[in-house]
Amino acid sequence: MTEKEYKALIDKALDGYFKAHEELPQGGLAQAMRYSLLAGGKRIRPMLVLEFCRVSGGDVDAALPVACALEMLHTYSLIHDDLPCMDNDELRRGRPTNHVVYGECTATLAGDALQAEAFGTILRSGLPADRRAACAEILAGAVGLDGMCGGQYLDMLGEGKKLTARELDEINSRKTGALLTAACQMGVAAAGGNEKMLEAAGMFGAGLGMAFQIRDDMLDVLSTEEELGKPIGSDAQECKNTYMALYGQEECARMVNKLTDYAKSALNGVFADTGFLCGLADSLALRKK
Repeated sequence: MTEKEYKALIDKALDGYFKAHEELPQGGLAQAMRYSLLAGGKRIRPMLVLEFCRVSGGDVDAALPVACALEMLHTYSLIHDDLPCMDNDELRRGRPTNHVVYGECTATLAGDALQAEAFGTILRSGLPADRRAACAEILAGAVGLDGMCGGQYLDMLGEGKKLTARELDEINSRKTGALLTAACQMGVAAAGGNEKMLEAAGMFGAGLGMAFQIRDDMLDVLSTEEELGKPIGSDAQECKNTYMALYGQEECARMVNKLTDYAKSALNGVFADTGFLCGLADSLALRKK
C-alpha cells in the first residue's frame, strides 16, 4: 500500500469508534474523544504498525484494531499535552484544542478514556491471545514510567534549566521515541514475528523517533503556523530545551540525516521488502509539518 492508501484505511476504521456512544448519556465525552481522534494528522504510528505487520508476514486487516489503538493512545497524549496545566496550547492540527472546545475537565476525561479504550481495543481484537497480550505489553511499556509519561515528567523537571545533550536525549527517547518504537514492534508482534524482527523494528523506531523529534524542533523555528497547524516559536518563547537551541540548524539537519540512515540500515537482512519503510523515513526527515 501507499501512504495515502494506508491513511484512508486507518481513517475509515477510526471513524467507526465511539460513534454509537454519542447517543448515550455520556455522549458528550464520546464527542470530545472523536473530535481529537478524527482531527486528521499524518497517522504515522498506525501506519508503522500495519507496515511492520505486513513485512513480518502478518495480516494487515487483522492488525488494524492494534493500529487504531495506538492512534487512540497518541491522541490521548496530544489532548493532555495541550491542557493548561501542561503546554497550554489553543491550536492543534489547525483547529482549537480539545479543552478550548469542551472545557478542561471533559478534555482530561477524553484523554483518560482514550488511553483505556486503546488497551481495550487491542484486547478485544481478533488476533490470537498471545499476540494481543504482546501488543498490549509493548504499548504499556512505551507509555508508562519508562516511556512517554516518564519522559514528560523529566521534561517538566527540566523547565527553566539548561540541560545537557544526554539529558535531552533521555527525555525525547521516552517522550517521542518510545511510542514510535512501540508502533514498529507492535506490528511485528501482531504478525507473530520473531525476536530478530522485534529487535530490528525497535532499532528502526528508535532512530526514526529521534530524527522525528529533532525535525520537530527545527520546524518550530523554521515553519509557519499555517503549515504546522499549531503555534510556532513557542519553544523559544518558553525557553524550552530543544535540539535547535543546543546544536543549531545545520547540525540538526546533519543529525536527522544520520539517524534516518541508521534507522534504514537496521532493516537490512531482516525484512525482505523495506521500500515503504525507507521511503517513509526519508519523507519524515524532510517534512514541512
